[in-house]
Amino acid sequence: MNRKTLSLLGLLLFLAAPFFAYPVFLMKLLCFALFACAFNLLIGFTGLLSFGHAAFFGSAGYVTGHLLAVVGLPTELGIAAGVAAAGLLGLAIGLLAIRRQGIYFSMITLALAQMVYFAALRAPFTHGEDGLQGVPRGRLLGLLDLSNDLTMYYVVLAIAAAGFALIYRTVHSPFGQVLKAIKENEARAVSLGYEVDRYKLLAFVLSASLAGLAGATKTVVLGFETLTDVHWTMSGLVVLMTLVGGMGTIAGPIVGAFLIIALENKLGDWGTWLSERLGIAWFASLGESVGMVTGLIFIVCVLLFRRGIVGEMGALLESGKRTAPAERT
Repeated sequence: MNRKTLSLLGLLLFLAAPFFAYPVFLMKLLCFALFACAFNLLIGFTGLLSFGHAAFFGSAGYVTGHLLAVVGLPTELGIAAGVAAAGLLGLAIGLLAIRRQGIYFSMITLALAQMVYFAALRAPFTHGEDGLQGVPRGRLLGLLDLSNDLTMYYVVLAIAAAGFALIYRTVHSPFGQVLKAIKENEARAVSLGYEVDRYKLLAFVLSASLAGLAGATKTVVLGFETLTDVHWTMSGLVVLMTLVGGMGTIAGPIVGAFLIIALENKLGDWGTWLSERLGIAWFASLGESVGMVTGLIFIVCVLLFRRGIVGEMGALLESGKRTAPAERT
C-alpha cells in the first residue's frame, strides 16, 4: 500500500470520525498533532532541540483569545494574529538561540520560554492564574457558525491538513534538503557555501508559527486559555509526543500526539471500565497516574523503540522488502 493510498484512507477516517467520537476531543487531538509536527520540523529535520516551544503554543492562544473575547475581531483574523505573534516571538528567540549549538541552544530556548511564562503570569490581559475565559468561536468569514461542534471540527481538520501539507512540502523541498544536510553534518553544509544560521532561523520561525497556529486553534475550540500552555511542562510534553511517535518521520508526531493526549484524557475512563469488568479496584485509580503511565511508555520506547512507533514500523517494512528479493534468489 503506497503513501497516497494511506493518506486517502486517513483523510476518509478523519472525515467520518466525528460521527463516532466526541468532536471536541477529536479537535484537541488534531491541534496537538499539529503542534507535535511543528516541533518535529525543528528537531527531526533540522536537528535543533527546543525546550521552549510552549511559548509559541501558549502565546498565540493568549493573543487569539484576547482579540476574540475583548477586541471582538473575526475568528479568522484572531487566529492569524496569534500565528503572527508566535512567528515574531520565534524570530526574537531564534535570533538569540541559534548563536549556540547543542545543549546551550536548548537551555537558551528554555530560559526565554520561562520569561514568556512569567510575562503571561503577570500581564493584565492574560488574567494570571485564572486564565482567559469565555473566548467565542464566532463565525468563519461571516458565514460558518463555529458554535456548532461538527462545523468547527471540519474547520479544524482543514487547518490541520493545511499545516501537515505545508510541513510535508517543506521537508521535500530543496529548503528541506538543506535542513537535513545541516542536521547530518553542519560543518559540511557550511563548507558547501550554505548560510547555516539563516536556514536554521527560517526553520525556527516556521516551526514557531505552526506551533502558534495549533495553539490559536485550540483556544478557539475550547474557549479558554490558561498558563498550562506556556509552562515548560508543555514543552516537555511535545518532546515526548515526538519521540514516542517517531522523530524525523512525517506521521510519527501525529501518532505520538494521539497516544499521549488520549491517555491524558481517557485513561481514567478506561481504568473505571476495567475495574468494573475485572473487579479490581486498583484500575479505577489509573486516571490519577497519567504521568506514571506516560513515563513508562517513554521508557519502553527509549529502550525498545529507539526510532519511535512509526520509525520502527518503517524499519520493519524496509527490512521485509530487502529480505523478499533475497529469498526469491
